Amino acid sequence: MGRYLVTGGAGYVGSHLVLALLDAGHDVTVYDNLRQGHRGAVPGAARLVEADIGNARRLDVVLSDGPWDAVFHFAALSLVGESMKMPFLYFMENAAGGIRLIEACVHHGVTKFILSSTAALFGNPERIPIAENERVDPGSPYGESKLMIERTLHWAGKIHGLRYACLRYFNAAGADPAGRAGEDHTPETHLIPLVIDAALGRRPEIFVFGHDYPTPDGTCVRDYIHVTDLADAHLRALARLDAQSVTYNLGNGAGHSVLEVIRSVERVSGRKVPVRMGARREGDPAVLVAASDLLRSETGWLPKYAELDEIVRTAWAWREAHPGGYGD
Repeated sequence: MGRYLVTGGAGYVGSHLVLALLDAGHDVTVYDNLRQGHRGAVPGAARLVEADIGNARRLDVVLSDGPWDAVFHFAALSLVGESMKMPFLYFMENAAGGIRLIEACVHHGVTKFILSSTAALFGNPERIPIAENERVDPGSPYGESKLMIERTLHWAGKIHGLRYACLRYFNAAGADPAGRAGEDHTPETHLIPLVIDAALGRRPEIFVFGHDYPTPDGTCVRDYIHVTDLADAHLRALARLDAQSVTYNLGNGAGHSVLEVIRSVERVSGRKVPVRMGARREGDPAVLVAASDLLRSETGWLPKYAELDEIVRTAWAWREAHPGGYGD
C-alpha cells in the first residue's frame, strides 16, 4: 500500500485519480483550497487538508508528515481565455505555486512527482495528432505556466534526482462509471456538460463557434478522453518512475467535432439539443488531437471508454443525477 498526496484532489480530474488510488488500496491525502474543488468530491476514505499551495508553512507541515511515496499535482487555474486577460494571475498561481510545491517536495525527501500538464503547451501544432517531439510553443499564459513547471521538474531531476512524469492532455470528459464523481464547474466551460445542460433544458441552447472550418462538418475537432482513463494513465506513469522520468502526450488519437458531440448527446439522452450557429471564436484552431503512442507502448495503457457515446453516457448519468453538482 502506498501513501500519496494529491493537490487539487477535490477538483474534476484530481477527484477521479483519488478514487483510483483508493480503489487500489492506497492511503490518500487531498490538499485543496476548495476554490474550484468541492468538499463533496473527496471520498470519506481520503483525508482532506483545506489549504493553498501558496501557503508555504501549511505545505511544509503536511509534507513533513511523511514519508510520501509520490505527489500528484492537479491544483491549477486552467482557463485559456482567462489567462489571456490575467496572465500574471496564472504565472503566480500555477507557475510559482507549482515551483514552490516542487521545492518543498525535494526538501522533504519526496522522490516521485506526477504533473497534470497540458497539450496547450503546443499552441498551434504543425502535425496532428500531436506527438511528444512536436515543437513546444505555448499560445497562452496558461500553457506557459505549465511549461514553467515542467522545466522546474527537469532541473529538480538533474540536480536533486527527483523522478517526475508530465502528462499532457486536452479535454477531460465523462464521469466515474459508478456515479461517485463527475464534472461540476462554476462557470461551466466544457462542451459536453454544456450540451447536456441544453438537452436537459437547463440552458436555452448550445452556441457553436464557427461552422466553416476545414473539417468534415465545418466545426472544430477536439480530443476527448474519459476522466477515468486519465486517472489510469497517471497510475501507469507513476509505475514508470521506478526506472526513469517520463513525459507523455495523452489522447484518444482521434478527435470529434462539436456537431458530433451534440449528436452523441442526442443519441444518449433521446432528446433534441437546441443549437445556434455563430461566427468563429478568435484563436480556435480547426483540429487539436493528441497522440498517445508512447504511453501505450511503454505502459500498456488503453482507454476503456474510447467511444464518444460511452464518454457522454457517463457524463449524462452523473449530471442528470446531480442537477446542482456537488451542491445537491
